[in-house]
Amino acid sequence: MPAPRARRILVTSALPYANGHIHLGHLVEYIQTDIFVRFQKLRGHRAVYLCADDTHGTAIMIRARAEGRSERELVASMREAHLADFAGFEVEFDHYGSTDSDANRRLCGEVWRALRARGLVTSRDVRQLFDPVAGVFLADRFVRGGCPKCGASDQYGDSCERCGATYGPADLVDPRSTLSGATPEVRSAEHLFVTIEALHDFLDHWTREAGALDPRVANYLAGHFLGEPLRDWDVSRPAPYFGFEIPDAPGHYWYVWFDAPVGYLAATDEWCAQHGESFDTWWRRAAAADAPAEIHHFIGKDITYFHTLFWPAMLEAAGLALPTKVRIHGFLTVDGQKMSKSRGTFLLARTYLDHLDPAALRYYYASKLSGGIDDIDLNLEEFAAKVNADLVGKVVNLASRTARWLEHTGLAADYPDDGGLFARAAGEGAEIAAAYEACDFARAMRTIMLAADRANAYVDAEQPWRLAKAGTGSAARLRDVATVALNLFRQLAVYLAPVLPRLAAQAGELVGGPIASWEESQAPLVGAAVGPFVPLMQRVEPKQIEAMLAASRESAAATPSGGTAVEADIGPPNTDSGAPLAAEPLAPTCTIDDFSRVDLRVARILSAEEVPEARKLLKLTVGLGGDSTRTVFAGIKGFHDPAALVGRLVVVVANLAPRQMKFGLSEGMVVAASGAGAEGVYLLSPDAGALPGMRLH
Repeated sequence: MPAPRARRILVTSALPYANGHIHLGHLVEYIQTDIFVRFQKLRGHRAVYLCADDTHGTAIMIRARAEGRSERELVASMREAHLADFAGFEVEFDHYGSTDSDANRRLCGEVWRALRARGLVTSRDVRQLFDPVAGVFLADRFVRGGCPKCGASDQYGDSCERCGATYGPADLVDPRSTLSGATPEVRSAEHLFVTIEALHDFLDHWTREAGALDPRVANYLAGHFLGEPLRDWDVSRPAPYFGFEIPDAPGHYWYVWFDAPVGYLAATDEWCAQHGESFDTWWRRAAAADAPAEIHHFIGKDITYFHTLFWPAMLEAAGLALPTKVRIHGFLTVDGQKMSKSRGTFLLARTYLDHLDPAALRYYYASKLSGGIDDIDLNLEEFAAKVNADLVGKVVNLASRTARWLEHTGLAADYPDDGGLFARAAGEGAEIAAAYEACDFARAMRTIMLAADRANAYVDAEQPWRLAKAGTGSAARLRDVATVALNLFRQLAVYLAPVLPRLAAQAGELVGGPIASWEESQAPLVGAAVGPFVPLMQRVEPKQIEAMLAASRESAAATPSGGTAVEADIGPPNTDSGAPLAAEPLAPTCTIDDFSRVDLRVARILSAEEVPEARKLLKLTVGLGGDSTRTVFAGIKGFHDPAALVGRLVVVVANLAPRQMKFGLSEGMVVAASGAGAEGVYLLSPDAGALPGMRLH
């Protein structure tokens, strides 16, 4: 049977804005993308990871003005800082460009001419907000005020993070400039628009049928945008503005959200020029002689609209290839809360690198990422425990306990009988690969760690340290046991290579040479030399975490208030509008005796699965500590990925009378929040340190 043809995969992450430094929230995306690309390369596919700095817009102009330097000087310095941070976390791009490039200017022009030719560009006067103190027109993200649809306060000027409505900044209630705090003036100016409503039928079909989107995302778009006419997209800004002037509209500049996604095309064009490739074979339809290239975009859920409606519309109008997958992830919280400067949890990449091993964060993120759009939490106590237990206590421990006995003899000439351990883990390679392909890295990590558990059980049973003390009569057996252990370690290193490239390189230096292929997990090594063992990974200590948090608090205290535009994208702001309370008023008062009869307990989700015949239910098995478990049917289907729930602490009503349902007996209730303006059902979690079985008082 001929070998399957290698795929050609073009992969991008959202372009980081050149107005601020990389923080741990950003790294959820870039580490996730890097793992996916490294996996594809390890499988023998041609994967190209492209990115660039997003460099245009009012924010860059304002900051450069405040710092007394040109925009391009600012952009150059931030590029250097971004690349250093990415390199520190072993995020490896095949090309990293800039939206302020000749290639991007040219390709913006090509897309623009195609939109013009399709009759999709129109113009009209727009009421626009102008900051009389800063002397600039205000971009959407520099105005905040009340949502004109639901009334939620402190919303950005383009969309409401409470109800999902989209609008113009001049529509805000009681707007204010985030640059100066001044009340903006309304001025009228001509703007250019792209009328994507003309592509409504195409977008409706593409979002539902092309397989590029998670069904939950497709349903969200259908319910919030595609159920009514799509609004024209404002793609120009008047001077003063740092960006590209529109060639056929002097005095108008392409809005940053027009030229930023075109940056994916420009980065490809620049990479192709460097490697003698043809841009057309990657982005032009039917231009490739071989199978068409796959295009995978990794983005955060806050920019879903741009990448699933406006960007595909631009590509379709220009006759360019459409994304194969738009992979959308959630936000990062730290210890269950939004990243906070005052608590020291607004963690910059550089602050982390000054105190902790980047491999630890790569592994922790991988253990949390399930390929879905749920937020993930960096629980710092769990972070230390998981890294210490899994990487140090299981994976590295295999090599550290056995490698030294093979330094002089090397591996055994024939692979010893290991009770089927290597073969079993090799057989799990397809399952692990499928999890990586689906970006369900959490499932991959669980399977790998189960293999690590079996390997360590073997070493514990064989006790090579006792064999070493037994003298020459046990030398052959000692070599066999160490050979098995080191092969199992290297097999794990292959499976973990996309997540832990440095550990994979160290494993290759110890035995077997560089890890270059996934197939190296399928057959054990024999007769190979073994190098001297060097420490591979250190434990995460509480004092390191506290030092990192202290440094972050100190840095925040030294930073002028206001922050940067990039810092504003951490997560949704505090929008306590009162709408949920108004929609569902408080229940009548109860006595403390009434309350005490409800037994609320901390529980851990042990398993979670869909109920196929139920529209809203997931079947959960929760543990209350020890052997005490309950089966609970929870109405959270569609809002939470079952795989991502396993291991999570929740609150349950533990003394609720069992209820016989069509699908089985439900023995309790999981506590969750929902209500007016909410887009989901939000499970409540206890603080770090809470244990299953603890009662809520």
